[in-house]
Amino acid sequence: MSVALVIPVLDEAKALPALVERLAALDPPPADILMVDGGSTDHSVAIARAAGWRVMESERGRAVQINAGVAQARGDLVCVLHADTLPPSDMVAVIEETLADRRIALAGFTPRICGPDKTRWVTTAHNWAKTWYAPLLTRPHLFLQGVRLLFGDHAMFFRRAEFLALRGCNPGDAVMEEADRCVQFAPLGRIRMVPPLCAT
Repeated sequence: MSVALVIPVLDEAKALPALVERLAALDPPPADILMVDGGSTDHSVAIARAAGWRVMESERGRAVQINAGVAQARGDLVCVLHADTLPPSDMVAVIEETLADRRIALAGFTPRICGPDKTRWVTTAHNWAKTWYAPLLTRPHLFLQGVRLLFGDHAMFFRRAEFLALRGCNPGDAVMEEADRCVQFAPLGRIRMVPPLCAT
């Protein structure tokens, strides 16, 4: 299985250098890194191209950008990564190993919220907890079926073919498109969190 990273971006020049450095250190490397730009007016596109990433232009909107990126991704497995999220060096291997289990339809890395100098443990704990209480409050019938809601900082990953079969994110979702994705994938199998990554 090959892994593609899709990075929806809008004016992320400040965050991208750290991500470029981290992705260059991934072992094994991904098959594809595709940045989907929603009309940045800063140097985001130049930074990505200098790093050797593929870049495509898209209408603005995270859901729209994700749909466009997954459609063009060159990999059987896709991880949607935010520009300010720093994955572990074994990210690709974790994705491949996790989705080798056909019982898992969708997964994401447990985020550790990092400040300039230290981990923000209270925010990290709340981010973990809302994965459980958000579906319990908003979709209790699905919670009882095992649905958990992952959010953007989780760096969610899935099988590309299944995402396309489900017709992707709702283009009208300006925010919280990740929650909708969890509900979409729930009938296909389990939703799982894997070990942490750093999100700023």
